[in-house]
Amino acid sequence: TAFFHGDLEEEVYMHQPQGFEDPKHLSYVCKLWKSLYGLKQAPRAWNAKFTGYLPAIGFESSHSDPSLFVKHLGSDIVILLLYVDDML
Repeated sequence: TAFFHGDLEEEVYMHQPQGFEDPKHLSYVCKLWKSLYGLKQAPRAWNAKFTGYLPAIGFESSHSDPSLFVKHLGSDIVILLLYVDDML
């Protein structure tokens, strides 16, 4: 899932995942270094990472729609419309 690639802006902790618990420390929690699917911040984190990369490869953001990107390649035009299926 794309959501695994998002960078978190805040510290997020979770219970140890089932099957990966430390039997000596069952009350311990895990600190997330990256976003996870289902995390409420996941769509926004992935969107920020992806849209931050597009200008580096020549795409320009549309003034009328922040999810629309355009790149001119000579006489060709590449149009990219980004859709994330969770609430941003």
